[in-house]
Amino acid sequence: MISLSRKRFLLAAFYSLFMSHVWAQPAVRQADVIIYGGTSAAVTAAVQVKKMGKTVIIVSPDKHLGGLSAGGLGFTDTGNKEVIGGLSRQFYQRLYAHYQQPDSWRWQKPGEYGNKGQGTPAIDGTNRTMWIFEPHAAERVFDDFVRENKLTIYRDEWLDRAATGISKKGNVIQSFRTLSGHEYRGKMFIDATYEGDLMAAAGVKYHVGREANSVYGEEHNGIQTEVFHHRHHFMMNISPYKIAGDPSSGLLPEVSADPPGEKGAGDKRIQAYCFRMCLSNHPDNRLPFPKPDGYDPARYELLTRVFASGWRETFAKYDPIPNRKTDTNNHGPFSTDYIGKNYDYPEATYERRRAIIRDHERYQKGLMYFLQNDPNVPADVHEAMQQWGLPKDEFTDNGGWPHQLYIREARRMLGTFVMKEADALGKTQVPNPIGMGSYTLDAHQAQRYVKADGYVQNEGDIGVHPDKPYSIAYGSILPKEAECSNLLVPVCVSASHIAYGSIRMEPVFMILGQSAATAAVLSIDNKVSPQRLPYEKLKAVLLKDGQRLTN
Repeated sequence: MISLSRKRFLLAAFYSLFMSHVWAQPAVRQADVIIYGGTSAAVTAAVQVKKMGKTVIIVSPDKHLGGLSAGGLGFTDTGNKEVIGGLSRQFYQRLYAHYQQPDSWRWQKPGEYGNKGQGTPAIDGTNRTMWIFEPHAAERVFDDFVRENKLTIYRDEWLDRAATGISKKGNVIQSFRTLSGHEYRGKMFIDATYEGDLMAAAGVKYHVGREANSVYGEEHNGIQTEVFHHRHHFMMNISPYKIAGDPSSGLLPEVSADPPGEKGAGDKRIQAYCFRMCLSNHPDNRLPFPKPDGYDPARYELLTRVFASGWRETFAKYDPIPNRKTDTNNHGPFSTDYIGKNYDYPEATYERRRAIIRDHERYQKGLMYFLQNDPNVPADVHEAMQQWGLPKDEFTDNGGWPHQLYIREARRMLGTFVMKEADALGKTQVPNPIGMGSYTLDAHQAQRYVKADGYVQNEGDIGVHPDKPYSIAYGSILPKEAECSNLLVPVCVSASHIAYGSIRMEPVFMILGQSAATAAVLSIDNKVSPQRLPYEKLKAVLLKDGQRLTN
């Protein structure tokens, strides 16, 4: 005789086993619009689809939403904040509301916060926007968007990039499959990833690397040897050899033996990646920098020589965010950017990408451990570094380390309109604007090489200010219709390398995500491809929803 409690236990166990089996079975999931990606653009796109009355599914390879906006980039690259509209502006308004709550200031009083932003106050009381914020606060806003709009989202779902992973009929995507076996069917698709994997799988043409200046009649694309727009180059003569001045001793780590190439020529190099670390200097909220597996202080010898030359700008990009934390970015000739180690990332397999990410993490964790512990680090730097650590209350499931590597650039679509240097400098009028950008044309170093005189130098760092805010063309998020007629691409947009250097900012990705979703819904309603959607219909809805399109 089985007791009642035993029966209940067996029934519960059977039900759990049954449900786990059902859940594990490949499913066909359908919606009007399928969005692939977990970035800020993915979330704003999904919110917009839902607001326009259509069904939407976010298929996110990421477990945490928001990409870099929730992944450590809290010191927002705003440019001219007046051109940030729509849901993008709402995101920053929600952060303002968050920081109006007293319990949001756990480690610092509001009056102690410096209120410093990029060309604008961090806290803008007039417009009720907050431009500088902690990672967890940003992720909470994105999760609130999901909850309030009852968005359907499947996390940790990875596109099957095999030839059979996507089903097309002519130039129309029917569905795609993920590695888990689930199939996602829709009328319209949006690729909102930093990598452009769905775009590539759909057969849309794209570019990786830097175009020669001659391709689009540009000045700041291509190889940029001896061009120094920021303070991220070697300002003193530093030997790159293991025995200083002796080429026969071999090169130090993190220096390429390859020649830099001809100035202005195109190449396959891409600007460096890093993790945008959030650091804390509050004694009760900091963790010591961990010593990574395989740590070798010799790989940071070049930085030791930079210090020996008198350089002391280690903390120049420890940009303050609330609660005695930072958004810490690359600064100087040898810093958190892992130069030259990401060239194959855009088109690499998932396994290879994971290896690249792990390598970046080891390099950067090793750098921080080196600065805090190595006896060859100058005493003043060493002492100052002792005040910093990883925050206990950020990225709590990852030991305080960001979930997201800063993929500054990967694939860039070759769409119906290519945004070029002149467009991003505000010198032209682009057709059919769907949003605006205004940030500096900003590219990080792409290589570290040995000059003809035997000293080391970096190359690729560019910073050119637009004359004024500029419009972004609708055609830059559209593939050529013959290649794909139901896909929009708001992140890996159609732009030259140097134009993308300005477009690639998180507020702009949210703007373009919303505009892409608007176009997708209107295309469904009007029974046309996005390429054939009458622009005036799109423009009217964008303006109604608060998007800023022109000066």
